[in-house]
Amino acid sequence: MTGIIMFFAALALLVVGYPVAFTFGAVALFFGVISAIVELGADAGAFLVAKEFYSMFSMMPFRIYSIMTNTILMAVPLFILMGIILQKSDLAERLLESMGILFGKVRGGLAISTVMVGTLLAASTGVVGASVVAMGVISLPVMLKYGYAKRLATGTICAAGTLGQIIPPSIVLIILGDVFQLPVGDLFKAALFPGLMLVGCYIVYIVVLAFFSKGVAPGIVVPEEEKKGSVQRALLAIFPPLVLIVVVLGSIFAGVATPTESAAVGALGAMVLASLYRRLSWKIVIDAATETVKITAMVFAILIGATAFSMVFVYSGADLLVEQFMTNLPGEKWGFIILAMAAIMLLGFFIDFIEISYIVVPILLPIADIIGINPMWFAILIAMNLQTSFLTPPFGFSLFYLKGVCPPEVRTVDIYRGVVPFITIQVLVLASIVLFPHFYGF
Repeated sequence: MTGIIMFFAALALLVVGYPVAFTFGAVALFFGVISAIVELGADAGAFLVAKEFYSMFSMMPFRIYSIMTNTILMAVPLFILMGIILQKSDLAERLLESMGILFGKVRGGLAISTVMVGTLLAASTGVVGASVVAMGVISLPVMLKYGYAKRLATGTICAAGTLGQIIPPSIVLIILGDVFQLPVGDLFKAALFPGLMLVGCYIVYIVVLAFFSKGVAPGIVVPEEEKKGSVQRALLAIFPPLVLIVVVLGSIFAGVATPTESAAVGALGAMVLASLYRRLSWKIVIDAATETVKITAMVFAILIGATAFSMVFVYSGADLLVEQFMTNLPGEKWGFIILAMAAIMLLGFFIDFIEISYIVVPILLPIADIIGINPMWFAILIAMNLQTSFLTPPFGFSLFYLKGVCPPEVRTVDIYRGVVPFITIQVLVLASIVLFPHFYGF
């Protein structure tokens, strides 16, 4: 019972706004002492409690060392560096401008081009915040200028910006590969079709909405001088990042290189690409390296805090309580899947995907193993589910990223209402993966 109380105490502190890594670490230490007292009895002396507390955390240095030497997690900072350098080379601006001219005259064309650019950014940068901000700054004013509904414009940008969570190379998939102990390359392969299915559903929704509601996403008239050479400009904007995507993902899928090696090639390729765009400088490299260190330090600090948290959780026997509850659900496998997906989606309203990956998923994983669930299928379900955590109000990060760069006339409620159809689409695609796993190759 102590572990269950500890879980909800940590969740409450996260909702209040305490830093994630420090919350997990502090809660683990506090409830570690309580667990030791409960185990030994209230009349136990301080020395015995301290000895029990020490034995509880005695493996912590070895856990931290294994995190530091984990070759899978080495891909995280390299992919982050690759994404930040590409973002600073104005890749999003080039793609949006060229595709806007190509598709703008089609009704809903600007929104469709935003989704397609979001897909390319997801496969090349994978940095959700950078993608949403870039498209918010460049694409949103254009869509509003030509009479697009605020809800469609904001919802499209938020949804397209979060595609980096499911389309490889995704940081979420790398983290889940570490948690599940599955090959990251196989996870990338398994996630590609569901990710593209999601992109296709977004585009179909935009086309249908634009067809039946003519004032929601009107076509735009492109001046003749801008049309000239538009196809060539679009190809020049798309081809270099597409080559980088093929090299990075192709080497992984073909088994030529590990994800970590491909990430290193991708980081070097991003610098080459930035130099071709004449945007590479020492300042960009230093700024990108600094941001990479900050993000990576946050991820690994959360991982260390989550490790301490899981130690106390297991020591208190809470994992057995959860296992007993989950394995006795009606419907067995399907009851567990439905409850697990509902719990992850609900937690995504309040906490980030990293905390869910390192705290909630390790609790569910042994139960899934007992029930006999395909771990690759379960990992993709969780990855698709975690993507919604960036969109769901009130704490969806994409919503805050976009609000920070929105024109004054766009209200927060417009963004909230705009993402609802795209959240619904995500849930429907998630349900299709649950109900028709063979269709997706599981």
